[in-house]
Amino acid sequence: MDGSILADDLQGVLDAVPASSLGYQDWVGVGMALKAEGYGCDVWERWSALDAARYHPGECERKWRGFGDGGEGRVNGGTIVQMALERGYEPPAWDMGEVIGWDVTELPAYDGPQDGKARRTTRPQQPKGKPANVVVDPTWLESEELREPEGDAWRPAQQLTRYLSALFDSEDIVGYVTEAFERDGRWTPAGKGDCTRTAGEIIQQLAKYGDDLSYTLGQPNAEAGAWIRFNPLDGQGVRNDNVAEFRYALVESDEMAPGRQMAAMRALELPIAAVVHSGNKSVHVIVRVDAKDYDEYRRRVDFLYRTCADNGLQPDTQNKNPSRLSRMPGVMRAGRKQWLVAESMGQPSWKAWTEWLEEQNDDLPDPETLVSTWDDMPELAPPLIEGVLRQGHKMLLAGPSKAGKSFALIALTVAIAEGLPWFGWRCAQGRVMYVNLELDRASCLHRFRDVYAAMGARPDNLRNVVVWNLRGKSKPMDQLAPALMRRAAKERPIAVIIDPIYKVITGDENSADQMAAFCNQFDKVADGLGCAVIYCHHHSKGAQGGKRSMDRASGSGVFARDPDALLDMLELHVSDELRAQLEAKAVGRFCEGFMDANAAALGAGWRSQVPEDDLAAGGDRLMAACGTAVQAARPDWARPFLDGVVAARRRARAMTAWRVEGTLREFPRFEPVNLLFDYPMHAVDATGALADASPEGEELGRMDYRAQGRERKARNDAKKQEEKLAALREGMAACAEDGVDATVANVVERMPEVNGKAPTEGQVRNWVKASANEWCTITCEGGKGKQPGVLRDPEMEDAMTGW
Repeated sequence: MDGSILADDLQGVLDAVPASSLGYQDWVGVGMALKAEGYGCDVWERWSALDAARYHPGECERKWRGFGDGGEGRVNGGTIVQMALERGYEPPAWDMGEVIGWDVTELPAYDGPQDGKARRTTRPQQPKGKPANVVVDPTWLESEELREPEGDAWRPAQQLTRYLSALFDSEDIVGYVTEAFERDGRWTPAGKGDCTRTAGEIIQQLAKYGDDLSYTLGQPNAEAGAWIRFNPLDGQGVRNDNVAEFRYALVESDEMAPGRQMAAMRALELPIAAVVHSGNKSVHVIVRVDAKDYDEYRRRVDFLYRTCADNGLQPDTQNKNPSRLSRMPGVMRAGRKQWLVAESMGQPSWKAWTEWLEEQNDDLPDPETLVSTWDDMPELAPPLIEGVLRQGHKMLLAGPSKAGKSFALIALTVAIAEGLPWFGWRCAQGRVMYVNLELDRASCLHRFRDVYAAMGARPDNLRNVVVWNLRGKSKPMDQLAPALMRRAAKERPIAVIIDPIYKVITGDENSADQMAAFCNQFDKVADGLGCAVIYCHHHSKGAQGGKRSMDRASGSGVFARDPDALLDMLELHVSDELRAQLEAKAVGRFCEGFMDANAAALGAGWRSQVPEDDLAAGGDRLMAACGTAVQAARPDWARPFLDGVVAARRRARAMTAWRVEGTLREFPRFEPVNLLFDYPMHAVDATGALADASPEGEELGRMDYRAQGRERKARNDAKKQEEKLAALREGMAACAEDGVDATVANVVERMPEVNGKAPTEGQVRNWVKASANEWCTITCEGGKGKQPGVLRDPEMEDAMTGW
């Protein structure tokens, strides 16, 4: 960590590290770091002077001269910044409105805290990935009154006995120090002290010799007091390696009055074994951490110190090590008592405390009895989709790949924005945010325009449609959710539609616990914005006809159980008979539309010229009758009319059929809804033609393998024929544009590839068959016995039948 933060916020960093909170070596380290970063001694001097108890005029300057030039020192600005971060300092956010140049050389001045006290940041810096455990607001705490024992209540032997009994077993070895030396007016423990006696032995000696502790421990220094180690030792030394069990940690802070510290720790319910007044301006709190080894001890102490900092206590980080000395109760220190304030406060163990802490921060509501709401029930959220989904709830749309799920969700967006029905269900009107994760921006926006046109919807409320295009920029849902809520909060939508979720899924979609955590992100969005969250997911592989609707979505069953409404799209098998009906209806609709649109030229009474039976029959009979009328009135319109008939047939053949089934939490199950997907929208089958259609997998399952093979071959042949026809048309159109005859050679030269290969002249001659039709001639140059002919197009031949 370099000194960039120090240069950016020198005053804030130094305010967060009061000189009074540091030991001698750290105090010197701050001076060395300031010199290494190019500051003057006056900065160190002014900061040190705030510790009036230890400040000596001229001392900073004398030491400053001995620091060297600071160019290659082991400390730098990062040293001070790290101290500040450990005490809850939060660096200021970068201001991106201004570019900082490389020529900035002036360092900010430091004038000390504005109020003469160490400044605390409003929110302590949290390690990445660790949530704040804020339970206490220190500004509302009332200080506890700490009564120092007086007269007969002051019994030193009893004080120490209670302390030892609270922390140690009788066979535990206890370390303590009673000797001290003075340096610069500060008393410091002298040497390692004693680390060979057990707690039981000391307690026996105290019982024998009473309140004169010199018989038991040696004579404590009346000015310095005495110290004791709060963890048992192995009897071989006093280093961290000599700690026998990592039971306790020390929390001490000089930044808050002892009475307020006690109030904060009581409110925080720290698992405290003992509290000792230092005889000065702090209390020493011995906290149970119950660690099994040194590594766990370090992790738990770090968590303990962070939690204390989050709640207004700033622990002295020098006290982290497990072999640390703490103040011993029952002795005098410069005329004041070191005394036992309390034993066994708060939660009984580290485990109980962390569970309690988690409960305080789980943001869960309190339980309630039914009697309190029986006569005053809360109002249900109004429906967003009538009979399917309420506002503020979640819905999943599932279906196989290429089912048109995105078109369906875009249509839902339009329906909510304009207050129109969707799949036959009424929708509430309001603003919708559509989160596009799959399509490029242009394609997505064009789809909205196409769907508006296909639905026949007037674009009166385009402001209700908010599109967030994230293709190539999406993040996992746990990272996307906060950004989504920030942006959506400005729009105040009644629904957020996320399409599709596989782009933002986190974890293994087959893992129930990981998918539960993933789906919880949708709850956060719904709760945070107070709106419905609608998302789509794909089916698993294989035939789905034999499965229940809630078992078809890919991955864990959580996907089906989590949403309040699950709509599942299942493809239906379209039989030849049904396909013929669809084609007849499509041709009939086109013919009536064409005749009505051109009634002025064809005669407003064209319907009277068409036999009633043909008009009612529609399909080929209506097409033939209308074609005859067109040929008679406007022969030049015959070709556009035929092209339109062919296009209507193709469109009908491209239609797919779907059945929507639902699993609902808030409403009764609805009857399946049958749809025809006529690009780019799904239309409800109002005629009932699809009522008896079977799911695609079921229909194939009832056919024998020979029939399945014939059907597959027929589909493949039709596809190949269409590719050939399209390539030939393109080659013929290119000949017309170039002004050359449509000979086989010229057409082949201008044709695109078919099935990944360039066609040969021989292949094209084989594709061209003799015919009486005259709609697209290709001149064969003869040779190999081939006669001049035309391309055979069954669709056009059907269209001309009856003329």
